[in-house]
Amino acid sequence: MTSETSENLDEDLVSIGDIAKDMGLTTRTLRFWEEVGIIESSPRPGGGNRYFNDYMVRRIRFILKLKELGLTIREMQDLYKAYGDARKTEDMIPRLIEVFDDHIHKIDDKMGQLGSLRRDIVDYRSRLVEKFQVSQK
Repeated sequence: MTSETSENLDEDLVSIGDIAKDMGLTTRTLRFWEEVGIIESSPRPGGGNRYFNDYMVRRIRFILKLKELGLTIREMQDLYKAYGDARKTEDMIPRLIEVFDDHIHKIDDKMGQLGSLRRDIVDYRSRLVEKFQVSQK
């Protein structure tokens, strides 16, 4: 990642474009995440490009992991709020566990529905094959 130092802060800042490129995102995705409250608004020195500090880069990586695990925007917003209320990662962990438990339950329900759908399709296919074979005789 290319980093630039802000004159107002003693920390390295990374441009929105560099983060997007390095993480396989678009700048629009990062701006959307700001709009919906998944990440904090980033400083825009002189009204120019957005820049993110190391903390925000870590948060973006965490959000990507949550997204990879299948969490929804709403669930990520809830976690962000829980983190904002706690301001400590260890205080957010119980909420994260609740979100994961709920997510696991939803996945289990979906798997049950998909299993039922699969059985229905297999049964219907079998009946079609039988009817087709009878009509070919």
